[in-house]
Amino acid sequence: MSEYVDKQNIIEENRVHEKDTGSSEVQIALLSKRIAHLTEHLKTHRKDFHSRRGLLMMAAKRRKLLDYLKRKNLESYQAIVKKLNLRR
Repeated sequence: MSEYVDKQNIIEENRVHEKDTGSSEVQIALLSKRIAHLTEHLKTHRKDFHSRRGLLMMAAKRRKLLDYLKRKNLESYQAIVKKLNLRR
């Protein structure tokens, strides 16, 4: 249940308009949360290669979304990078 609440909070914090659930900003924020969670998991389960593959796929998807956002809306890109403390 708490994961659902976290997801709702992330969506509310990063949405562009009232009914927004799928904009690039929201997707990037949700992926960042999942990446952070999986990174912690992999610190204790070093040989969990299936989860590692999922982590790499999520990181690649986030990278693509960030590149798209940078092309389409530079101000929004800079804001989300700063807000989520992403290295860029």
